[in-house]
Amino acid sequence: MTENMMSALGLDRPESGDDVVVPFTLDKLDTRGRSVRLGEALDTILARHKYPAPVARLLGEAVVLASLIGSSLKFEGRFIMQTQTDGPVNLLVVDFDAPDGLRGYARFDHDALLKAAEEGRTKPGELLGKGHLAMTIDQGPHTERYQGIVALEGHSLEEVAHAYFMQSEQIPTQVRLAVAEFTKKGDHRPHWRAGGVLIQHLPEHGMSHVADLPGDGNFEDIEEADGWTEAKTLLATLDDLELADPDLSSERLLFRLYHETGVRVFTPLPMVERCTCSADNIENMLATSFTAEDREEMAVDGEIEVVCEFCSTAYHFNPHQFDAKH
Repeated sequence: MTENMMSALGLDRPESGDDVVVPFTLDKLDTRGRSVRLGEALDTILARHKYPAPVARLLGEAVVLASLIGSSLKFEGRFIMQTQTDGPVNLLVVDFDAPDGLRGYARFDHDALLKAAEEGRTKPGELLGKGHLAMTIDQGPHTERYQGIVALEGHSLEEVAHAYFMQSEQIPTQVRLAVAEFTKKGDHRPHWRAGGVLIQHLPEHGMSHVADLPGDGNFEDIEEADGWTEAKTLLATLDDLELADPDLSSERLLFRLYHETGVRVFTPLPMVERCTCSADNIENMLATSFTAEDREEMAVDGEIEVVCEFCSTAYHFNPHQFDAKH
């Protein structure tokens, strides 16, 4: 491949590392996509709460998926992905603060998780159980939220993502997600890292978008384009180790997958672990959402403590500090 060809495909830049999303297109296959590599940002989110390994992997997959979807936003706002289910891991929340902020939280039942582990039921779909997954786009004040909801019936997050895009945006989509632990040289604590790839078929006459779920279209009878079939088939050859490999950049991975058909990569988008909680926001919530009697009941030893579920930061307030303001 000549230098001009490499430059045209975006392959002449230095390879990106961790905590980035790399957009790309497969022009000959009428497909676009994004590849993500998460290292320190994900490890901070997962290690902070010392989640059991099955819970950490599941939340890690959710963070990867939210990164792949949220990084496509063309405005400053929030993308929120949340599951509510009856499984051992009954709640996952990932908040993507565009253009680059990530935070996540998981809630689980210790006894149910232990029982599931003893019975060997630790696949993502088994840990989630039945319920729903909601994806919300919030563009800020004075705008209407868009929300899509899909059922979780014991399926993996990969499978649910495919259903979401077919129903909500009517775009054929394929997703691969992987989360793993690696031990760094000279560091005895394993570190979490992850990778993922999302590809979408570009419809011949542009994309359609519907406001609510579920969609009423029947996609089973649509004839699949040859290019999309090839793009999916090649993606399916990826294994989890390749996706999470700390020594394999997104650019090198994409070239390995699609060098025969051609892949064009674009400028990497950085991802960071960032919580949006603040003392001012929590103070306002306590002042506007609770009565003076409520705040008195919340107080322990003369103060109210509020701990952020995402970053574990503790905020302390005097229950009487609100009286003069209200």
